[in-house]
Amino acid sequence: MDSNEFDFEDRIISSGYSAEDADSEPGLRPRSIDEYIGQEKAKEILKIYIDAVKLRGDTLDHVLLYGPPGLGKTTLSAIIASELGVNFRVTSGPAIEKQGDLAALLSNLADGDVLFIDEIHRLSRSIEEILYPAMEDYSLDIIIGKGPAARSIRLPLAKFTLIGATTRAGQLTTPLRDRFGVLLRLELYTPEELASIVRRSAGILDVPIDDDGALEIASRSRGTPRIANRLLKRVRDFAQVKGDGRITCDIARHALETLEIDELGLDNTDRRMLEAIIGYYDGGPVGLETLAATVGEESVTIEDVYEPYLLQLGFLNRTPRGRCVTRAAYEHLGIPYRRAVSESNDGQMKIE
Repeated sequence: MDSNEFDFEDRIISSGYSAEDADSEPGLRPRSIDEYIGQEKAKEILKIYIDAVKLRGDTLDHVLLYGPPGLGKTTLSAIIASELGVNFRVTSGPAIEKQGDLAALLSNLADGDVLFIDEIHRLSRSIEEILYPAMEDYSLDIIIGKGPAARSIRLPLAKFTLIGATTRAGQLTTPLRDRFGVLLRLELYTPEELASIVRRSAGILDVPIDDDGALEIASRSRGTPRIANRLLKRVRDFAQVKGDGRITCDIARHALETLEIDELGLDNTDRRMLEAIIGYYDGGPVGLETLAATVGEESVTIEDVYEPYLLQLGFLNRTPRGRCVTRAAYEHLGIPYRRAVSESNDGQMKIE
């Protein structure tokens, strides 16, 4: 198999934010916590905290939202600001390059405002040093001058709420993580929850859709609303050209099969990676760097983008010796399962 055949860019089922999402996603986002579908545990906790600070006339504690991409962390953050009736300022970790950038953002906040930092794990350590007193004491330490004449001035800030979003909570430093009072993990959605999101989005886009058609799209969306909305737009095109404009189960299935997205949400890229491990390495184990070289992709991309869903499905195992394809993956791909690799007591690999 030629590694150049792998197309890891612009995947329809990628949960990452793309230029395509920028056009339609803002209009599909819910505006209130009651419109927000799913994440019931997180919503219940947030409702209590929001109602409590409203009664006290206080400021909401800093919030950390973490979980896989595409689950609605940015949307939920905007809803928090809307429910509190305050301004919502948005930035991201990579966009804050200098301490002065963050200082300017913080000094322009009013009482109660929400500052949202996406990909907060990518903040540099020097930027984090500015955040510590800002989050804890609502103050900003500024150094004036250089050398022996340098002096520090502490400026008071308005009481604000910082909402950080990350897909890698483990990469946050302990001092930063400990300054968040509310930590919420967003979980992958069930097909039924995604079907509700698809029906809501279809109504906003003025696309007629059947319940079975919505469920068919939802079941192939990998538990992620962003993917579900993206697939909805693609299926809409098929419905308008191949049907009467209404999305039915048959139209949705035909469209998604044409796009090579199977009933579990795997696309051609996922299947090729599994087939590469089976074809070249007898199902594994194979080291991450070796696999990356085989498929022509960086190891960090494989770890962060492609492996998580395959691990969740139980199609891939991480072992001390490398990645192994499971029996379930063989069965899904329709490939005879010829071997099982295990490790004996003396540390030697044996084939059963």
